[in-house]
Amino acid sequence: MATTKTATLTIRVDPGLKEALRAVAQVEHRSIANMIEVLIREHCEKHGIAIEKPKKLDQCGER
Repeated sequence: MATTKTATLTIRVDPGLKEALRAVAQVEHRSIANMIEVLIREHCEKHGIAIEKPKKLDQCGER
């Protein structure tokens, strides 16, 4: 089955912001990474910013 690759994003945030993110992720039963993705998607949708759909990879890992 073909899968899509993900990209790594490394950021620095205020410790209080990280704790708030951890708390909201826990309430929604999500990982911190997934919660960030959800928040970005919701923000983009709210502001009419299109997000390109990931391209499927073939069995050899090629697009």
